Amino acid sequence: MAASASKMPTLVAVTMLILAVACRASPYYPLQMGYYHEKCPQAEAIVKGVMKKAVYQNPGIGAGIIRMLFHDCFVEGCDASVLLDPTPFSPTPEKLSAPNNPSLRGFELIDEIKCAVEAACPGVVSCADIIAFAARDASYFLSAGRVYFDMPAGRRDGTFSNASEPLKFLVPPTSNLSELVTSFTDKGMSAEDLVVLSGAHTVGRSHCSSFVPDRLQAPSDIDGGLAKFLRSRCPANTTDSDDPTVMLDVVTPNKMDNQYYKNALGHKVLLNSDAELLMSPETAKMVEDNAKIPGWWEDRFKKAMVKMASIEVKTGHKGEIRKNCRAINHY
Repeated sequence: MAASASKMPTLVAVTMLILAVACRASPYYPLQMGYYHEKCPQAEAIVKGVMKKAVYQNPGIGAGIIRMLFHDCFVEGCDASVLLDPTPFSPTPEKLSAPNNPSLRGFELIDEIKCAVEAACPGVVSCADIIAFAARDASYFLSAGRVYFDMPAGRRDGTFSNASEPLKFLVPPTSNLSELVTSFTDKGMSAEDLVVLSGAHTVGRSHCSSFVPDRLQAPSDIDGGLAKFLRSRCPANTTDSDDPTVMLDVVTPNKMDNQYYKNALGHKVLLNSDAELLMSPETAKMVEDNAKIPGWWEDRFKKAMVKMASIEVKTGHKGEIRKNCRAINHY
């Protein structure tokens, strides 16, 4: 009995070590699939229900939420810092930065989801996880179910947000291919991730100011017919008070599919950053595969979304679970 008892601490230690190694070996570490299954079993269903109604009423809001995930994760990691409103303590948060203001949308929808989740499970589900779930569900509904994937969770909300940060990490649509690839590799993402996630431009819209100067007012490879159409929609010189929006994909504007890549091959994309994907043999081949092989883009998009939603996440004792997505708890 004494010998058996003496082995127990060793067995416990070995078991704990095996469990720790197994957790770290998970492809989603430090996040977990099914993170809220016990803490708030209805969390993901609540998010999906609100997103279904919102996307069916306005497909553009789904595109906005997908873009929100990108803008959140590339700045301070996926920590919902993009949601924070100005306060005397922090008067210029990320949402006021040029890459986000006034084009980023979906804040009120995240508020609605947070309110519903808090009613079910107060203080449990982070705003960062809500953005990730909502972007996953937006992809599902916009693609009529073709883009379906599970999203790991366990992110905590950040407490810092400054308008200078997006300018460092969110490169403008005028960027060349090298700048685009570097912005992704700096975040642990690849050139293929860049090409695949750019496919989200199959939905959504763009302000004319994002492409008129370098695509319409300067020599470019843009298709003549598309250029004529865009000139009929956009002023030659945009201003803050005169900057209309147009659909990024004029063929299937409200449908998440691989049409974006067909548009790119036909030089029928709005943004220079989209046209730049054809500027190297490597990325041009990726564009062609996504355009021509059924299901190719959808499979890669799912994996890239999960990978992006894992950038520099805060877990454990880092960050907090905000009660209100627009404000840190102790303010």
